[in-house]
Amino acid sequence: MICQRILRLLTRSALLLAAFGALPADWAAAQAVNGPLQISWEVRNRFRLFREERDFQLHADTLRNRTILASEQALGVQSDGRGWARNTVNRLCIDMAGKVSEPCTRDAVKESYLTPTEHPVTVRLTGEVPVGAVCAWTFDDGDGPRQSNFDCAEPVNFRAAYGKRTVAIVDVTSGAEAPVRVSTEIAVRDVLIAGLGDSIASGEGNPDRPVALSDEGFCFRSYIGSDVGQFYRPSRAGFKGGRACETYDSLQAWQAQGAQWLSSPCHRSLYSYQTRTALAMAVQYPHIAVTYLPLACSGATIAEGLLGKQQAKECLTTKTATNCQGSVNAQMIELREAMAAARKRQPNRKLDLVLLSVGANDIGFSNLVADVIVDNDTERALFKRSGILGSVDDSRSALTRDLPAGFGKLREALKPMLSGDLSHVIFTAYANPTFSNGAPCPGGPAGFDVHPSFNANPRRLANVANFVENEFLPQLKAIALCQGGVLCRNPETDRMTYVDAHQQTFAMHGFCARAASDPEFDRACFSAKGQSFDPDIVAAASQPMLCGLGASQFRPYLPRARWIRDANDSYFSAMTYPQAMSAAIQPSDIHDATWGILSAVYGGAIHPTAEGHAAMADAALPAATAVLRLGAEAEVTSEPLGAPAQLR
Repeated sequence: MICQRILRLLTRSALLLAAFGALPADWAAAQAVNGPLQISWEVRNRFRLFREERDFQLHADTLRNRTILASEQALGVQSDGRGWARNTVNRLCIDMAGKVSEPCTRDAVKESYLTPTEHPVTVRLTGEVPVGAVCAWTFDDGDGPRQSNFDCAEPVNFRAAYGKRTVAIVDVTSGAEAPVRVSTEIAVRDVLIAGLGDSIASGEGNPDRPVALSDEGFCFRSYIGSDVGQFYRPSRAGFKGGRACETYDSLQAWQAQGAQWLSSPCHRSLYSYQTRTALAMAVQYPHIAVTYLPLACSGATIAEGLLGKQQAKECLTTKTATNCQGSVNAQMIELREAMAAARKRQPNRKLDLVLLSVGANDIGFSNLVADVIVDNDTERALFKRSGILGSVDDSRSALTRDLPAGFGKLREALKPMLSGDLSHVIFTAYANPTFSNGAPCPGGPAGFDVHPSFNANPRRLANVANFVENEFLPQLKAIALCQGGVLCRNPETDRMTYVDAHQQTFAMHGFCARAASDPEFDRACFSAKGQSFDPDIVAAASQPMLCGLGASQFRPYLPRARWIRDANDSYFSAMTYPQAMSAAIQPSDIHDATWGILSAVYGGAIHPTAEGHAAMADAALPAATAVLRLGAEAEVTSEPLGAPAQLR
């Protein structure tokens, strides 16, 4: 009778799980502590990009009962604003050249990253477990049972075979009570996710290990060509070369002190919304493993980046050498090659989901940014001839003429990878970076005075803000969803899953947002009047900040009101020295007038911060999990045991 009542309770529990769908792992476990006996299990270190479980557990702990945004904010404070990824980036299954490590040693076990053959699983008996009870465990995936005996309070670790169901049975013995058998099926679902797109997708502006700043100044020349045309900004910490404009030290010595990225040629970062979405999915669903392939690249367009090669963003610099590839392989070619290699080992291996953001570079958005913030007539004339400055009219023409056709080609390339169903492409829209507290940013030099020629021109800023809000974002949505007269061969299968729930929140957190809760350095040193730096080239050589604080006190990953990097943030976080640029604008040396501008325009300005990416991930995650139909799948049964002699 007691066992029948237990069975009824277990059945009700299973029905409740099915009714509520997937619940966070810690919530579900908490409900089972005082309930009937059942087997609970979870995949360990289930975000497979991470080599070490401690890196996954950090996020599992901070995401408990938090949004991704709240988790990022907590991690930012916990790391004193230096960022959680600064050490994790060296412990991945993908190297800094973007190559997958095959095999990858994860928690001391060699695994194939793209084609796992097994997954580490922890199994526990939960519910009203009698004190001192002994559990006889049996795990059978069809290749013969594996048996072991433990105290029922102890968790059991084993490796579940990929693509198979493992029957887990535990026989619970406690004193004179009749033994009880509990069973379940364990089936790990390995979800393969690819991240594609441009700088918003890659995480531009958020280096995994930000540049370390020196409190001393570093000289830049301007185009005026005299002492008046020199100015000092904070240098890179650790750089031992000459800081005066008259010195000509090697680029390699300068680059050795640069920021560190998951991929330097693409400015690919663990802070990107794509990585955070895939990671949060792994945390939220304990019965899956997530194999994530980050391919997005800063500067990518559909033609040059996704479908064809593109210029590298920056050289890969290590302690021993500098590797300048010049160009980066097309993302779709990289994806096809990875899937072909995987299917040689596992013919049924499939791509489950694509995270995508692209289109801004296709309409020349970075050129619009440059047009807004480069305000000096000399620089404007030079950059206009070099094609760096753009106009709203140019972008409007590309939006209507080129972008729909580009998306058509991209769809045809993606279809074979996803069995013809593009609903498995989660297209996460851009946010308008030019709004704060629901109103357009007013413009001015605040946040842009890192370069003396910068000033967010109010008129040009308003024109760009209106174009983005009223033309670009609506047209991009129509293209992704095959709406508004956009032609798709088959709208039912060509329609992507579109995410824009974050846009309203971003309207409160544009590049000009400020708050009393901002970091102390920001409030003290980044002037609201655009007067942050000492213009005296003698004084600035030793102390470039007017606030009197050292630049080394800047913390790029502390919570702040703005979720969009301004030019000052970009310089203080990454200080990018541009490489593989066209000959007309490639800097000639580390004091060259050109790179002071390019480092801000192309190094992360007007891109989301880590908080912004986390907010985007909060919007993308529900769409991704809905498309994948993730949910609770545990089936638990309980039955009385026969005589011990009948046990295997």
